[in-house]
Amino acid sequence: MLPGNIDVDTDVQPPMRLPLGHFVVALGALCVAVLVGLLRGGALFAPAAGLAHVHLVLVGWICLTIAGAMTQFVPVWSGVRLHSPRLAGVQLALLAGGLAGFAAALLTGAFAPLPAFAAAMVLGFWVFVYNIARTLARARPFDVTERHFAYALASFLAVSALGVSLAVGFTHPDRLPVSRVALRGAHVALALFGAVLCTVFGALYQLVPMFAQSDLDALDRRLQRLEEAVYPLGVALLAMGRLVEVAPLARLGGLLVVGGVLAVAVVLARRLADATISWGPMLRRYAVLPVAMGAWAAWTLPVWLARPLAYDAAVGAPGSFSLLVLGVVGFVVLGTLYHVVPFIVWVHRYSDRLGFEAVPTIDDLYVARVANVDFALLLAGTLLLVLGAAVSLPAPLGRAGDALVAGGVALAVANLLLVVCRHAVAPAVGARLGSLAGE
Repeated sequence: MLPGNIDVDTDVQPPMRLPLGHFVVALGALCVAVLVGLLRGGALFAPAAGLAHVHLVLVGWICLTIAGAMTQFVPVWSGVRLHSPRLAGVQLALLAGGLAGFAAALLTGAFAPLPAFAAAMVLGFWVFVYNIARTLARARPFDVTERHFAYALASFLAVSALGVSLAVGFTHPDRLPVSRVALRGAHVALALFGAVLCTVFGALYQLVPMFAQSDLDALDRRLQRLEEAVYPLGVALLAMGRLVEVAPLARLGGLLVVGGVLAVAVVLARRLADATISWGPMLRRYAVLPVAMGAWAAWTLPVWLARPLAYDAAVGAPGSFSLLVLGVVGFVVLGTLYHVVPFIVWVHRYSDRLGFEAVPTIDDLYVARVANVDFALLLAGTLLLVLGAAVSLPAPLGRAGDALVAGGVALAVANLLLVVCRHAVAPAVGARLGSLAGE
């Protein structure tokens, strides 16, 4: 079922509905984000639609996916039971409800309820952090993945508090203790480079060697130790430097962040180059990462050294948002979902039948041809968006990039939801109907 010598304990995993619920809501948020991205230039939405789009992508798609993935795989990786399945359901309701209201307020221009919806999201993140932290606490001593997850949880706490302050600033800008630019810069640093990328790096250290069947060698481990020494510190210094508007502090933090990203990129490239198994949707998407990470680092470093506090350089060089969020985080999330969703469904639906009857493999649950097409569309669309930002391509090519990304997202979402509907929902409904008929 799984490649290689994988030391995980599926007996401690939570109920299937918890991670799948997060993933389904996250995929729905991604679809809404794509729609808003395509339509936000018109008169349909308020001027703050761009901010709604960013939060639908980062909070709705990426962070909800992270919450679902940690809920599933921290117990599996660490061999301990989830602290509270009930709290996992509470966090999903708070995050989904808070995000829906937050995005609606931004799209319509009705800013008055923004702080309340932001508070709901913050509470959801705090419940998530508490639940996973209590779970991780039983897994000590931490390995490299668990340490990165701990760094990410600390970032989730900090970034959610800053997020409420930003939401209050929409309605009461005079109440902000620092400038809005400073607060936003720190918020972005902690959210994207702390909460999201720390989670991504921790997971990749586990997943790439596991699924490429390529163990880390001595050089990889030295790079891994280097990254772990400089990257979390860099995120903290970058965020603090931006918050207090001290450029040398932010510059040092930015330098350490870029160095950590490059170290991870080299490790990933080396392990993928030595892969000993056939490449599926997961590894193909992971292969994009070293190239995208290296390009982002080379593009961003000169900008952060020159003006680390600049408003337009919050995520890196101006225009690098698509490269980092789609080219790195997006391909990680979709690549992982192409294994995680079928894996969860397979374990709950077919694992107890193995050896007694013919059962499908994990890769049989999704449509491979659709996965190949959505990968091609997403890759082409991302390249057009990045090139458009870097060299100012004609507007029709930029719109073509948006359309290609939208098409790739639609196919990937449909492919993954089909797995859930065919192999999880339909059998459960059939079993329920059968029991009712027997009664």
